[in-house]
Amino acid sequence: MELRVPAEMAGLRLDQALVRLLPAYSRSRLQEWVRTARVLVDGAACTPKDKVWGGERIEVRAEADGAREDVPQDIPLAIVHEDTQLLVIDKPAGLVVHPGSGNPRGTLLNALLHHAPALAALPRAGIVHRLDKDTSGLLAVAKTLEAHASLVRQLQARSVRREYLAVVAGVPPAHGQVEAPIGRHPSARTRMAVVARGKPALTHFRVRRAGSGWALVECRLETGRTHQIRVHMRSIGHPLVGDPVYGSAKLPRNLPEPARAFPRQALHAARLELLHPATGERLAFSAALPRDLAALIAALERDSSAV
Repeated sequence: MELRVPAEMAGLRLDQALVRLLPAYSRSRLQEWVRTARVLVDGAACTPKDKVWGGERIEVRAEADGAREDVPQDIPLAIVHEDTQLLVIDKPAGLVVHPGSGNPRGTLLNALLHHAPALAALPRAGIVHRLDKDTSGLLAVAKTLEAHASLVRQLQARSVRREYLAVVAGVPPAHGQVEAPIGRHPSARTRMAVVARGKPALTHFRVRRAGSGWALVECRLETGRTHQIRVHMRSIGHPLVGDPVYGSAKLPRNLPEPARAFPRQALHAARLELLHPATGERLAFSAALPRDLAALIAALERDSSAV
């Protein structure tokens, strides 16, 4: 891979810049590649502590040590937008984004490799952010290294606007925000929680519709922490309907039956705004509610009108 250090990274250590340019890889792995001269800066070997000043050409000549081979698979994709630099997907609920220990095949990454084989040259096939398996909606994919670096910078600068629709238990205030740090749960390590030593996280919300025991809430992310909306809404007493991890313990007694029976977290990435990696044009994409979530809301509205 060949990368160009952007001017805004001037003064960073080489390993710090690489972590930002190649977020799919751990800092320890990137440092090892630098130490073994598998990363060259303007054609020369460096150390992880060497500074970069912007404009340098970085060559990465590294194999993914011991990594599995991700295979292309013919899995249908709902493509919202595609050009030479950018791909925007409307991911269905139930589709895992990256292969992992429990899902080595059948993921969005496998589908992307089939759709655009050149993505195999990019970190994680160009995927720069993720959605949980059972969250539906919009997800951006870079098609070139330059686009990848641009999208990562935009995410770090919080200039990517991401809006979600969620059905929650109970009725929150008409609008507000949750600013609370998120990190690993101190005892349940597979879960996230609001913890004092977590990473800063900020979610804005406003109620779009509400009924007896439920509300449709629009959430806008300022940060992108793991399970952020699910953790933040639970923390203010309004967990997502259908959430098997963060929802079941705090369901109100008046939550309607359609919400109690919903089989996944009721969360949809409905709107995505970003700058085009090549032109700088501000682009906005939207994705309609999937059928199951639209049907849930319709059932809840009927239930509320009958009360």
